Amino acid sequence: MAVIQLENVSRSYSIGEVETRALDNVSLSIEEGEFTTLVGPSGSGKTTMLQLMGCLDMPDSGAVRINGEDVTGYSANQRAGLRREEIGFIFQFFALVPVLSAYENVDLSLLLNGVEAKERDRRVMDLLDAVGLANRAQHRPDQMSGGEQQRVAIARALASEPSLVLADEPTANLDTANGEQAMQIMERLNKETGTAFVFATHDPRVVAYARRVVTLRDGQVVGNGAGA
Repeated sequence: MAVIQLENVSRSYSIGEVETRALDNVSLSIEEGEFTTLVGPSGSGKTTMLQLMGCLDMPDSGAVRINGEDVTGYSANQRAGLRREEIGFIFQFFALVPVLSAYENVDLSLLLNGVEAKERDRRVMDLLDAVGLANRAQHRPDQMSGGEQQRVAIARALASEPSLVLADEPTANLDTANGEQAMQIMERLNKETGTAFVFATHDPRVVAYARRVVTLRDGQVVGNGAGA
């Protein structure tokens, strides 16, 4: 089953009097459990596609379907609820709440979703253990390395048991060893949970792990084939 479908979507942005078409009549489906990378030069449309998949933005035309449901006409509040329940995010700069501990950062989305306290604790500790940080649960981001912060972000992205995780340049601020470790953790959790992962990246380390590589250029899909 398709977790997300983009159907003939187009999206343009205006800067002053200049209009740029970021995506031009693009269709793409991501199935359950995929581990897919979006690649292409800067300005090819990768980030815009990720934003549409994550319901952070809506297309000018075409449709976005999540688990078969057309969400294109959803209100901002409806999209926010959908993101909390169905979509996890991993960012280049980690985007952790600096005053919260690792435990609290992972727990926050569950708290917002009204998950019962005992179940929240189980999920948070299971995920921190899965990313090798159970012993760092009470540390704040400023007490952790970049690699540890990104592992907390991975745990947070999976806390609500989403059907889709979107990652924008997740290794860009990590050294080789930490980038490799992050990819190995995400690959393992993808297989264990069945959650689909989609990465937008320039990093060949990320592409090497992908089981499907989608290539964009000038707002269009120009390649779509098997990865590693």
